[in-house]
Amino acid sequence: MSHPIHESPRAPRALLPVLAVALFCLPPAAWAQDASLKDEVKNRLGRVEQSLDDWDVPGAKRELAEVEQLIPSDLEPLKFYQGRVAFEEGRYVDAATLLEGANIEDRPGSYLRLAKDTRDIVKNHLRAESEHFIFLYPKGKEEVLVPYALETLEAIHRAMAEDLGWTPPGGKTRVEVVNNARELSRVSTLKEKEIKTTGTIAICKFNKLIVTSPKAVAQGYDWQDTLAHEYIHLVISQMSRNTVPIWLHEGMAKFLESRWRGKAGMAMTPSTLALLGKRVKADTLVPFEKMHPSIAMLPTAEDAATAFAEVFYAIDYVHQTKGSAGLRAIIHELKAGQKDRKAVEAAMGMPFALFEKSWLAHIKKQPFPPELLPREDRVVLKEDTKGKGQDEKKGREISFGEFDNVEEVPARKFAHLGELLRERNRVKAAAEEYAKAHKLVGDKYESVSNKYALALLELKRLDEAESVLRGSLRVYPGSPTTNVHLGRILLHRKDYPKAKTAYLEALASDPFDPEIHLALTRIHSSLGESALATRARLATSQLTNLKPEDVDRAAQIFLKEEGELSEMNVPAAGGAGEPKQAPPPPPAPDAGR
Repeated sequence: MSHPIHESPRAPRALLPVLAVALFCLPPAAWAQDASLKDEVKNRLGRVEQSLDDWDVPGAKRELAEVEQLIPSDLEPLKFYQGRVAFEEGRYVDAATLLEGANIEDRPGSYLRLAKDTRDIVKNHLRAESEHFIFLYPKGKEEVLVPYALETLEAIHRAMAEDLGWTPPGGKTRVEVVNNARELSRVSTLKEKEIKTTGTIAICKFNKLIVTSPKAVAQGYDWQDTLAHEYIHLVISQMSRNTVPIWLHEGMAKFLESRWRGKAGMAMTPSTLALLGKRVKADTLVPFEKMHPSIAMLPTAEDAATAFAEVFYAIDYVHQTKGSAGLRAIIHELKAGQKDRKAVEAAMGMPFALFEKSWLAHIKKQPFPPELLPREDRVVLKEDTKGKGQDEKKGREISFGEFDNVEEVPARKFAHLGELLRERNRVKAAAEEYAKAHKLVGDKYESVSNKYALALLELKRLDEAESVLRGSLRVYPGSPTTNVHLGRILLHRKDYPKAKTAYLEALASDPFDPEIHLALTRIHSSLGESALATRARLATSQLTNLKPEDVDRAAQIFLKEEGELSEMNVPAAGGAGEPKQAPPPPPAPDAGR
């Protein structure tokens, strides 16, 4: 599964310090002559500003409370900073009112516009809480995300307390889910074009995490890793008082994002590694300084993916050499005022030039895949796929459908013929054609591997199908389609622990596929995990409109009949897209993937 691009750029500096000073030149008569008081207020407001820029909202709030005791409550500079604090705390109605009272210009990118747009987007959101997080999400299918999201967030919270020694002060961390790229642009300072160009799917900004719903993405995305990634940005920003440059920020977040589910350093995909190998060979790596102020602002998605891979291995090298202590040392040096190169030198005990040389040698030791994988390692927004392909196929005699990306012409033709034969229920002949295509391209194309595996499943050649699917997962780890097909085999064999792993891997990218939750209902029940079974049952019900007792019945007949391994009895199967209208129980058979 491709990994989205995340950003945690610095919050824009306040637009009012000069205006604030000008206003204080005309204070009320009661304190007009008290120059020392004006200086104190000016300095304190400066500290409020600095605390906000340092991601220290509790500190800004404490400083502002002191200022409120010194000056009249109707002064515009006071209202401005009160509005800023309200915005950072998620009190958007208060923020908009206060910022309007401060006469802030209502224009794109201003705090007033951000407060109004965020207020309007989240005003009808539902709310769920855990010990350390508040999760706000749109009404609808996003409700199935809640338990998994909070579980992921609490896990990464524990991991970062252990690895970096930091937990956010000042109450629970807010996490807001938006519907699409347009909303993400409105609640951040990124332009919609930048979001689409780079595949940005989430940001950490304004003292919170903002993530796009998986429903906005054509094939889903690794949304649980994304939540962890953005939380790490929050920790680093707060811990360092926002002094960590973007290349170190992104490197640490990317390297540590897998800690919620295990070890650090597990987030690098083969396709990104292949891209990095190509750029190393061509000597076209992205310099660290060009990653500032934001990787999302690099000119191409390939540049952004290359930059992520570079910084991932920079931090991987630090961690292999100095462990988590090395990462903490870099952050502490930066917080103390050191520049990035000096901070790395102090933490690593070597000149930066030697660090760069050693890092590059570390990259060159990586096991680059022998062939460059054909897809871009970035999310594709659903709205960007509308109408795509029709113009491209004009004038072509044959459309190869989902095999269009297969570059090797003979393999593409074999796969296409296999698909035609399978549609005519000539499964054995279809499997032979898919086998020819697979022999030519191996695990290079997810579409070829999965269609071949489906034909093998229909023929009950389960061991062969499993081998094909596991080979594909080595190249496309986390693929929801491949994991679901593998899960079917394992569930058919009643290998419940391994089936659970496969379906949870699929859920981590595509949480809106009813089959995943239906299968997990059966798996958790079989393993005696009653609480988890209840969670999966509720999610299935939410996605299919089945009653809970009907979900249990559907789960029990799931994969019971012969020939069901590639044609599933799943109501309202829809994956990351909008589900079909659920039929009344008992569930009617639906086509396989």
